[in-house]
Amino acid sequence: MTIDKTSPVPPLDPAAAEPYYRQIYDRLRNAMASGLLKPGDRIPAARALAKELGLARGTVEVAYSLLAAEGYTQTRGPAGTIVTPGLKPRMPVARPAPVPEGGHAAMSFRPDSIRPFQMGLPALDAFPRKIWARLGARCVRAMQPLDMTHPTVYGAPMLRAEIAAYLQVSRGINCAPSQVFVTSGYRHTMELIGLALLKAGDRVWLEDPGYPPTRELLGHMQIESVAVPVDAQGLDVAQGIRLAPKARAAVVTPAHQSPLCVSLSLPRRAALLDWAARNKAWIVEDDYDGEYRYVSRPLPALKSLDRDGRVLYAGTFSKVLFPSVRLAYLVVPPAQVERFEQILHAFVGGSPALTQAIVTAFITEGHFARHIQRMRKLYAERRAATTAGLESALGKHVRIDPQPGGMHLILRLQGRQSDRALAARMREDGLYAEALSHWTTGRKGTPAILLNFTNVASQAEAETLGRRIARLL
Repeated sequence: MTIDKTSPVPPLDPAAAEPYYRQIYDRLRNAMASGLLKPGDRIPAARALAKELGLARGTVEVAYSLLAAEGYTQTRGPAGTIVTPGLKPRMPVARPAPVPEGGHAAMSFRPDSIRPFQMGLPALDAFPRKIWARLGARCVRAMQPLDMTHPTVYGAPMLRAEIAAYLQVSRGINCAPSQVFVTSGYRHTMELIGLALLKAGDRVWLEDPGYPPTRELLGHMQIESVAVPVDAQGLDVAQGIRLAPKARAAVVTPAHQSPLCVSLSLPRRAALLDWAARNKAWIVEDDYDGEYRYVSRPLPALKSLDRDGRVLYAGTFSKVLFPSVRLAYLVVPPAQVERFEQILHAFVGGSPALTQAIVTAFITEGHFARHIQRMRKLYAERRAATTAGLESALGKHVRIDPQPGGMHLILRLQGRQSDRALAARMREDGLYAEALSHWTTGRKGTPAILLNFTNVASQAEAETLGRRIARLL
């Protein structure tokens, strides 16, 4: 195939801010909008287009998967991929709106893209996709009619057992499989907790700064969020007691505070557990990336210290596998198992059985533990390389916080910089950043941006990206 001026994919711009997959996506969509590609027309095969453009086939396939997901194309097996029949020839090309200086980010948390420094993404290039594909094919071949019925709303029994065993060894949590419920993600987990244990008008402690979607979710459930400050020892429990002593729950990230990366100290862990026991309150432990600690062994979970049945432990596969797997889990106290079973029957349809089967096989065959060990080593290397590259490119403009673990860096802006304005300019330039001030309620601190380092492969790449940030400063 030769690409010329009439091709739906004209030559790509290596100097453009947008990544190649996005350029391919935009060009094909514009070709459909202009009528160059009509409904029913066949688009170039991914392998042929990748060869012509000199790109990896995976880059083209990412662009094609976006087009298919949005309904622009359909796959017809040996006949190839075609423009969806009946598609209207003229469609507006949507562009991301800039982030307003005073408001919340226009781009949603965890967008469906792959941008440099994008938060919430593990190292996608290092995931063992061949092993995953082999396990997936085996699980599909092994499917029986019973596997095609409605999945259990609690989670696949084998997966629940594997999660319980993993938590016992890695996080010190002694729980039975019946206490483990499989969910479709953190927000689903929080919704489940709210339905089972909270009611409208309740007050809940949230870390300040803390993960913004938690505030939003509780607000929709008419539950009042109480912003409790975080310092070098984690959540300030004494301040929380002063602000709302009779709160019904506290949502915390004790292993690796989100986003400041500090750990909840042992005295404060004891104080938090004592407060919950005395007030019959609940503690939601969000252990979103507790596996990734680089200066010592991962800290034991707060749940492992719970002697009164007040802690609910929330984990996820998004950070250790990949986000689109859409699987997370919740460990509840034994006395609450029946209550959560009732809520799940009433409100939840269950997670896909096939995906659960693949994850179960991935764990039972040892790939899960090996993958975590490899990622822990890789992330330590990439964190050091990204820090060195950004410090070289940005110099005195920023100060990077030292951190014991996690998947992102905090860049403190020096001078009179606005973190929201910089984050907006970075997104417009094809990069990604989140402003720390968006994670903070009411308090003013040093402006800072949050950058994920897991997909930055080298110090040289970090320096190049850092120079782009410097131009935006």
